[in-house]
Amino acid sequence: MFNIDKYTKIKEILKKYNNSGKIVAISKNHPLESVLEAINVGVYTFGENRVQEAHSKFTHIKRQNPKIELHLTGPLQSNKVKTALSLFDVFHTIDREKIAKEFSKYQALLKNKKFFVQINTGKEKTKSGIFPEDTKDFLFYLKNEINLSIQGLMCIPPIEEDPKYHFKKLQHLAEQNDINELSIGMSADYEDALPFKPSYIRLGTVLFGTRN
Repeated sequence: MFNIDKYTKIKEILKKYNNSGKIVAISKNHPLESVLEAINVGVYTFGENRVQEAHSKFTHIKRQNPKIELHLTGPLQSNKVKTALSLFDVFHTIDREKIAKEFSKYQALLKNKKFFVQINTGKEKTKSGIFPEDTKDFLFYLKNEINLSIQGLMCIPPIEEDPKYHFKKLQHLAEQNDINELSIGMSADYEDALPFKPSYIRLGTVLFGTRN
């Protein structure tokens, strides 16, 4: 069940910090009924982690409702890039050369898409992403060698560390590299993210409840 009261409250708080920031309602592992419920109360920005699940839930919805903006917020396999480009509008997890090269093969499909590079700010072995010190070189490669335009940076802070430290680190990296947008903040730490004026905060549990 979608929590419209919580969504409205967070949206109001977000506006106080940054009028242009958006809530991405992470509908992964939640049924189609919950998505339709959210759409019925005016939610149009959703996030999914898997191409196959998103395809089954959103293909028809997007055809019927052009306002829907779909975000890929999980890792992507190279063999699913073309399918993903036909469905998603924003990609939060450009995390390695191989996946970036695959995107670059479909220049005609990249128009009006937005891309974020995932930075592994905590250098965690269990997480994807570019290490902070490699950000500049990776962005240069994307722009100058494979013609992939990047609009923002994304990170997922280590659970046991202060998220504000990682959001600040990401903000500095963005400023150093003339990047304007940040994708930061999830259900457990979105309040810490708001002072950094994110373009997107990615909220699942707080809006949809515990995943199945």
